[in-house]
Amino acid sequence: MSYRLFVVRVSLYNFQLFRHVELPGWKLGWSWKGDEVIWSMWGAEATQQGNCSKYIGKELPHCCEKKPVIVDLMPGAPYKLQVANCCKGGVLSSMRQDPANYGAAFQMNIGKSAGKGVDSKMPANFTLGLPGYTCSDPFQVSPTKFSKDGGRRWTQVLETWNVTCVYSQFRSSPSPGCCVSLSSFYNSTIVPCPQCSCGCQGLEGTKCIESGETPSVLQLPHEHYTAEVEPLVRCSQHMCPIRVHWHVKQSYTQYWRVKITITNLNFAKNYSQWSLVVLHPNFRNITQVFSFNYSPLNQYGHINDTGMFWGIQFYNDLILTSGERGNVQTEMLLQKDSEIFTFREGWAFPRRILFNGDECVMPPPDQYPRLPNEAHRAMAMAATFKVFFFFSLCILITEEFSR
Repeated sequence: MSYRLFVVRVSLYNFQLFRHVELPGWKLGWSWKGDEVIWSMWGAEATQQGNCSKYIGKELPHCCEKKPVIVDLMPGAPYKLQVANCCKGGVLSSMRQDPANYGAAFQMNIGKSAGKGVDSKMPANFTLGLPGYTCSDPFQVSPTKFSKDGGRRWTQVLETWNVTCVYSQFRSSPSPGCCVSLSSFYNSTIVPCPQCSCGCQGLEGTKCIESGETPSVLQLPHEHYTAEVEPLVRCSQHMCPIRVHWHVKQSYTQYWRVKITITNLNFAKNYSQWSLVVLHPNFRNITQVFSFNYSPLNQYGHINDTGMFWGIQFYNDLILTSGERGNVQTEMLLQKDSEIFTFREGWAFPRRILFNGDECVMPPPDQYPRLPNEAHRAMAMAATFKVFFFFSLCILITEEFSR
């Protein structure tokens, strides 16, 4: 039996601004429409070879599965198995955080029996192997072109197809993965994460580690885990693996200071290449951010009220598992915008916070730390004094000119 080979190159791109693909990485799957097999691969590998008993020879196909699942090679793979932009362990950075590592690629030789209908058909039922992602049907686009001889000659492939995968937090997990607590210098009240933000302690199937206890080795996942690991968290009223604390730290004449602390309460996971997205109307006046990388996200044209934070490489880009060092902190200095700035009615607190692209549970607005009653009266008296002083000054000037 003779076979016809097709050379296929597959590229994956993460076009999300602030959601990355973390370990254990992507697992691309599809369904062949015919009797295709993967004879060889570079830059990735199939998780199962499958039943290749009908093939005779020294070298069997790389994968004979009707529904193959492909995983990225790990960094440091042998050079003879690599292709350009491969071998990242399935990890894809977001476009804003690391533009150089938001894509991946692999190449494979596809074999099909020679005879009638030898043209290879585009497979269907694509999956990404990541919670929350759903992929579309393939759709054909203009063939990809490549330049040669310094751009004097162009070649093109036979066909190019695209598949679009979209993410939904509700499909990813039945419960949120983070929550927000609040505090301020002008109020002694610390507003905790809402109760049962990510789960309720004591419910059937809910596991947590009591204060003072440490998880046993049997409870922790293997270091090189290949599947998404269920969080193993410290027992709390909110039961979230990640807590973000926003503290209004200080007020100056023209500026105000905020401290943000991200705490990992998950014993089962280190969070690498983490990101934090915050929505606040005063972000157009950020003066300085300490200890974190920062980039504005102008999602709605000229409206600059959303910012993205992430760790500095080799310093705090890894949030360790729950413990004394399981947190990262930053402070930022913001200029007071005379048109909108106020400490009243919880204005100084964020409107939304997302960790690793998923929205965190916020406390209800009526629980935000408020200015004391004395502060309200002092502000009102200061405003009255300014008006009275200005009015008196106008009278003096008028009398001076009337002489």
